Amino acid sequence: MSYERYSPSGFGFLPPVVKNLLIVNVLFFIATYVLGSVLNVDLTDLLGLHYFAAQKFAPYQFITYMFMHGSFSHILFNMFALWMFGSVLEQVWGPKKFLLYYIITGIGAALVHYLIFYYQITPVLQSIDAFIAQPDLASLQQFASTHQFKISDSSGDFYQAFENFKLSYTTLQQDPGNMQAMQESVNFITLYREYFLDLPVVIGASGAIYGLLLAFGMLFPNSLIYLYFFIPMKAKWFVIIFGAIELFSGFYDQNSGVAHFAHLGGMIFGFFLIMYWKKKSNKHRNDYLQ
Repeated sequence: MSYERYSPSGFGFLPPVVKNLLIVNVLFFIATYVLGSVLNVDLTDLLGLHYFAAQKFAPYQFITYMFMHGSFSHILFNMFALWMFGSVLEQVWGPKKFLLYYIITGIGAALVHYLIFYYQITPVLQSIDAFIAQPDLASLQQFASTHQFKISDSSGDFYQAFENFKLSYTTLQQDPGNMQAMQESVNFITLYREYFLDLPVVIGASGAIYGLLLAFGMLFPNSLIYLYFFIPMKAKWFVIIFGAIELFSGFYDQNSGVAHFAHLGGMIFGFFLIMYWKKKSNKHRNDYLQ
């Protein structure tokens, strides 16, 4: 079946799922700022996706995180891509199949991101657990010298606890046998373990959007996409280039705050889902011909 007749038809027509996704994302974006400024409610912390082992994690965040965005440029890019690629895909697949694809790639993106995160933080947690299980100055020095504490004066009450810990740590370096300073250090590191796990939070529809980009490239490989509205490029090359950029950035741009592996996760889950549907469709066609 050829899909070449499908193309974005302008903002005058929006298929139902894409239209409602756009509306919901915009409403969540507005609510984030309104509730934050008026009621001091942090929707990002509540609805963004926390790490599975964090106290702030909740299963519903696998869905809600996709509707949260951190800035106007963040939501603008994602919603533009949702309209551009999602409108065509929903026309091809229909509303139910399109929504299923969007949700699965969004969840898949989060799973891949936190799978990578698990391997990144395992050495940190092992050092923390080793010190808590058997407190001594050597293990504390090993941890403190290799770990960058992500605590600032904007960390609330925990910042003061960190300042107190630094005093205890200094005391231990001068007097390793000071049991009070050691116990205070153990208490802080125990609390820090929870704080550290609660810190990462993933927000944005980018994982699902990259899944849509992958689907567009697979269904319309020779369609032209205008990069920066100026440079024409076939969709298949557009997908390959962006996938390569995200892979490179995932390894070499880890401190940017962008979940590059989540973007790749959306593309990976999208690829396997499309291949599964294709295999299933071919099987049904063969059964029908027989």
